[in-house]
Amino acid sequence: MVPRYSRPQMTAIWSPAERYRIWFEIEALAAEAMAAIGAIPAEAARVIREKGAPRAAAIGEAEVARIDEIERVTRHDVIAFLTFMAEGIGPEARFMHQGMTSSDVLDTCLAVQLTRAADLLLEDLDALLAALKARAMEHRRTPTIGRSHGIHAEPTTFGLKIAGHYAEFARGRERLRAARAEVATCAISGPVGTFASVDPRVEAFVAERLGLAVEPVSTQVIPRDRHAAFFCALAVIASGIERLATEVRHLQRSEVREAEEFFHPGQKGSSAMPHKRNPVLSENLTGLARLVRGYAVPALENVALWHERDISHSSVERVIAPDATIALDFALVRLTGMMEKLTVYPERMAANLESLGGVVHSQKVLLALTQAGMSREDAYAAVQRAAMATWQALGTPGGRSFAENLEADPAVSAVLSPAAIAAAMDPARDFAHVDTIFRRVFGEG
Repeated sequence: MVPRYSRPQMTAIWSPAERYRIWFEIEALAAEAMAAIGAIPAEAARVIREKGAPRAAAIGEAEVARIDEIERVTRHDVIAFLTFMAEGIGPEARFMHQGMTSSDVLDTCLAVQLTRAADLLLEDLDALLAALKARAMEHRRTPTIGRSHGIHAEPTTFGLKIAGHYAEFARGRERLRAARAEVATCAISGPVGTFASVDPRVEAFVAERLGLAVEPVSTQVIPRDRHAAFFCALAVIASGIERLATEVRHLQRSEVREAEEFFHPGQKGSSAMPHKRNPVLSENLTGLARLVRGYAVPALENVALWHERDISHSSVERVIAPDATIALDFALVRLTGMMEKLTVYPERMAANLESLGGVVHSQKVLLALTQAGMSREDAYAAVQRAAMATWQALGTPGGRSFAENLEADPAVSAVLSPAAIAAAMDPARDFAHVDTIFRRVFGEG
C-alpha cells in the first residue's frame, strides 16, 4: 500500500523485518518443542534461541538486503532466510526446520500477522463506534427528512440515521472477531499434512505459544476458506464505510447542505474556484472501500488450490494481506475523525423537512382517513390528489400547502376537520419511538 494511505502501526506488522522475526520465532519454538520430546538435542534448541534471537531482533534494511541476495541464488525465500540465520547460529542451525515444510512457517506466520492486524482493526472499530454513538446521542431528536430513492419520504432524526450506521459497524465488528478466530490457526504438519517427519506435539506447542489453534486437518497449507472468510469480513466493513461516506457526500451537496465535513482553516477546495468546499474525505473513503472490497474476490479464488497445494495463492496473499488491512485501518481512522468533526446544520434539516409543503406526512393522513371510515382506495386517491397539487405549485405565488389542499378537497373535508388534519400531521408522532430504537441499538434509554 502506498504511504499516503498507510499508518505505521499497521505497516509495521507487514514489514519484511517483522516477517522474518516471526519466522524465527516459529522455527525456535518448533526446535524447543522437538528438544522437549527428544527429537533433537536440547543443546541445539538452546543455541538456536540464544544465538538466533538477537540476530533476528537486529534485522534491518541491511539484513533484509542480505536475505534478498541469498534468495537471488536459491530462488526460495524460506531457504534464503534459513541460510541467513545459519550464518549467525553456526552448526546447530542444521536442527532448525526438522521435518517441516516452508508452508508450515509461511502459513503460521500469516496467521500471526492477520490476527495482529485484526486486533488493530478491532481497536479502530471501537473508536469509530464510540464516535458514532456520541454523535447519535447528540442528535437523537434532531429532526431531518428521511429519503427513499433520493426523494423525501417521512421525517426521522439525524441521530437515528447515525444509529443505523453504528449498528452496522457493530455487526461488522462481530464478523471480524469471528473471522480473526477462524484464521488464527497453526500448521506444523510437514509436506502434505501427515506429520510424517514431525510430531503433532510440536504443532500444538508452537500454536499454544503463539496464541493460535492447531489446524485440525491441513494439507501442505492451511485451508484457504479461512482466509476467504477473513477478507470477506473486511470487505463488508469497507462497504459500511462507503455507505456512511456516501450519506455524508449527499448531505453535503449544495442543494441539501444538512451536514458537511469540517473545513480546516487554510484548507483549499479547488485550484480554480476559491468558493469550493468539497467532501474530499468521504470521496477518498469511497475509493478506499472499493479497494478493500476488491480484495475479497482473489481471496475467494485462492480457496480452490490443486490437490495438497499449489503456489497460485502466494502472489495474491503477498499483495492483498498487507494492502487490505493497511487500507482498511487507514479508512477506519479517517472515518472516525471525519465523524467526530462533522459539521451538522439542524436549521437546514428543518428547512428541507418543510420544503415540500407538508406532503411528507401523507401516510399519516391516509391512515386517518381510513380510520374515519373512508376506503383505502378512495383515501389514497384523495391524499395523492392533494400531494400532487402541492408538488406542482411549490414555490409559486398561488401555491398552497398540503394541509390547505386537503382542507379544500370535499372528499377529505367530509370526514376530517382541519383540526383532525393538523393532528394527523403532527411531527411528534414521527419521533414517538426514538427512545425504543435507541434502547435496541445502545442498550440504554
